[in-house]
Amino acid sequence: MGPTRKPNVCRRLSHRALGCFSRDAGVVQRTNLGILRELVCQESTKFKNVWTTHSKSPIAYERGRIYFDNYRCCVSSIASKPRKLYEMPKCSKSEKIEDALLWECPVGEIFSNPSDYKSSLIALTAHNWLLRISATTGKILEKIYLASYCKFRYLSWDTPQEVIAVKSAQNKGSAMARQAGIQQPVLLYLAVFRVLPFSLVGILEINKKIFGNITDATLSHGILIVMYSSGLVRLYSFQAITEQFMQQKLDLGCACRWGGTTGTVGEAPFGIPCNIKITDTPPLLFEVSSLESAFQIGGHPWHYIITPNKKKQKGVFHICALKDNSLAKNGIQEMECCSLESDWIYFHPDASGRIIHVGPNQVKVLKLSEIENNSSRHQISEDFVILANREKNKNENLTVTASGRVVKKTFNLLDDDPEQETFKIVDYEDELDLLSVVAVTQIDAEGKAHLDFHCNEYGTLLKSIPLVESWDVTYSHEVYFDRDLVLHIEQKPNRVFSCYVYQMVCDTGEEEETINRSC
Repeated sequence: MGPTRKPNVCRRLSHRALGCFSRDAGVVQRTNLGILRELVCQESTKFKNVWTTHSKSPIAYERGRIYFDNYRCCVSSIASKPRKLYEMPKCSKSEKIEDALLWECPVGEIFSNPSDYKSSLIALTAHNWLLRISATTGKILEKIYLASYCKFRYLSWDTPQEVIAVKSAQNKGSAMARQAGIQQPVLLYLAVFRVLPFSLVGILEINKKIFGNITDATLSHGILIVMYSSGLVRLYSFQAITEQFMQQKLDLGCACRWGGTTGTVGEAPFGIPCNIKITDTPPLLFEVSSLESAFQIGGHPWHYIITPNKKKQKGVFHICALKDNSLAKNGIQEMECCSLESDWIYFHPDASGRIIHVGPNQVKVLKLSEIENNSSRHQISEDFVILANREKNKNENLTVTASGRVVKKTFNLLDDDPEQETFKIVDYEDELDLLSVVAVTQIDAEGKAHLDFHCNEYGTLLKSIPLVESWDVTYSHEVYFDRDLVLHIEQKPNRVFSCYVYQMVCDTGEEEETINRSC
């Protein structure tokens, strides 16, 4: 699946649930967002490219903030013109930030430190430090040294805004050991923390002697997910593992004696010992086999989506009940299309229990419902379908040569042929309850894209925004729609990254110049 095809649903670090507010505040919030939605979708509203910048390092976006130079430079995109919030001091390659998550203070929580009420960037550095950085000033508020026995590389939310998982790079062993056929038993480590205030849950060792010949493992919503090269996926309870196999409870900032060495937990050079080592196979919650270990859980009640574990089944999706593995009625979904890039499917992030299935020329929103007179079984049916704008030409298979001779084509275009409007990105704006769809068409030598807003309930097209920059389908693209902002990040060859910022403006009928800058 190419980078332009993946949905950006994972970027939402938290759904700002209106129920978190008091009743009166919730009414005001809903009213304000309702007004904003009307403004965004009304015909006279325009989105204009107000800022363009280029960078030699990756560009990241989250909640109104644009990050450059490995998160060292932060620009606010909320103002009418993006402005720099902070720029951290330059650092060595070993100290650079490799991954980061944005933490936002939950409403109603009480903290002892005033700085805890403001958003923080939780960052992982190349030399195994976990930092909490002020999202507005760039000041380092807390720092934890992880360990020296492995290289930590990835950050993810186990429970959004509550628990983070820090994942190490996989242990491949030395080249000499591999040549001698010696395999390292430990594949990777997972360090788990509760955030604000930071507290350590533990560091878990993923060992092949326990799980077998696994290829990867991750943590999500309290579930340890283990994957195998055969396509097998197994699920275990992380809490049960912690209760059964934690060797010693460790507290950040406290003295600890471990393996004959004494130090302070979370401080260099001692770091954090691996205190959760599984010595026996833990109780299995669930297992399933799927092509490329692709596996998703969602819906009401719980269902999962897999592709049968055979290469010829690629593009075929089975939707099954989690409780008994039974296939839902109409639960085999296959989009009849012939394209270079495969279609994709996922549970709708709006918590409706629906499913979004995206192909090159259509977006299907499917709903899961009980079968009449059989409440124990469920069925899949279409809620609505969004179709690409493709005019059918009666003479589409005919070509007229320069001499006027009519030649009939002996081949058909692919469904994602650049000359036809093709869907590339589908996302969901949770606060405005809108589906956003990026459609691209190759016009002459360059591609042109537009971002469409659709009613999340009925699929009705409400607004279409043309993107002024050209769109090369061979590049990697990300598009974010966040309230009254649209942001397009593009990766070109030779690690050149471009960022295009669009702001919602009232159309005064006057042409405004696009501001171009470099960061």
